[in-house]
Amino acid sequence: MGLSHGLYCLGCCWALMLVLFVTGVMNLLWIAILSALILAEKLLPQGRLLSRFAGIAILIWGAILLLRG
Repeated sequence: MGLSHGLYCLGCCWALMLVLFVTGVMNLLWIAILSALILAEKLLPQGRLLSRFAGIAILIWGAILLLRG
């Protein structure tokens, strides 16, 4: 049963797991920021808009980091 749930979680949350791995698996500040963002997306009435804004902001940040490096 645990393996089944683990595979389901990996299948639906692979992008979040990848972000957590890239930002440092045990970096509590990044985990707290991502947790607050996900909580806000789930609880706020405009959560869908917030998630799109956050995604665009992260893509722009990544592009800036690529172009500077």
